[in-house]
Amino acid sequence: MAASHRPLIVVPAYPRLEQGRVKGWHTDAFGVPIRYVESLRRAGGIENIVMTEALSDDDINTVLDRADGLLLLGGGDLHPSTYGQEAHTRMYGVSDDRDECELAFARTAVARGLPVLGICRGHQVLNVALGGTLDQHITDRDGISEHGRPGVADGELLHEIDIESGSRLADAMQVSRATCACHHHQAVEDPGAPLRVVARAPDGVVEATELADADGPWTVSVQWHPEDTAADDPAQQHLFDTFVAECTSFLRQQ
Repeated sequence: MAASHRPLIVVPAYPRLEQGRVKGWHTDAFGVPIRYVESLRRAGGIENIVMTEALSDDDINTVLDRADGLLLLGGGDLHPSTYGQEAHTRMYGVSDDRDECELAFARTAVARGLPVLGICRGHQVLNVALGGTLDQHITDRDGISEHGRPGVADGELLHEIDIESGSRLADAMQVSRATCACHHHQAVEDPGAPLRVVARAPDGVVEATELADADGPWTVSVQWHPEDTAADDPAQQHLFDTFVAECTSFLRQQ
């Protein structure tokens, strides 16, 4: 793919890393885990990493004016006030700035028809942005299998998920069952009205959604972390490949 035709994909960053979090750096920092970027670049995309602080609606529109897609990453919990609930005692990693920014990016990107891929927290952000709610703590609940432990080293767990045949997700990954890396303690509870569930874990936990309108923009989100295994698992990399291809199509329509 020629460099001039590589799509530019907005990637909202993790919350600010305070001084001392990065060895050898003497100021605050921001960034994203490298596996997301590597997966995008293998697919032919170029990342535009944006700090999620103090962005107005005009700023978000300015960023998306120059974008061909939006990738929403994993991370800490959304504050439950964003979907009308009181906070669970096991909530962690909340950033009001990140919540506000990513929810605005998600709503605006979908309204504009940009391709969107949400991963883990990003899957939850997209659901809340479109009117859905979250189950705040599924870990250790009767009837729920292990889904890994977020925010800790080696917290990921591999398990299988079943994907609805004929869905955009199944077409993207080219499989109807996949082995996926999970590390989350929350999950989609009620899907937002424009979304439909297209994958579940064996215990019934929602693992993926997409826009129900088959003629709408390519908008897919997954609860697991495809970037964790994409370098070695073609099905996971195919998800990024398809997303970037959709971003390229959007670019060429402009």
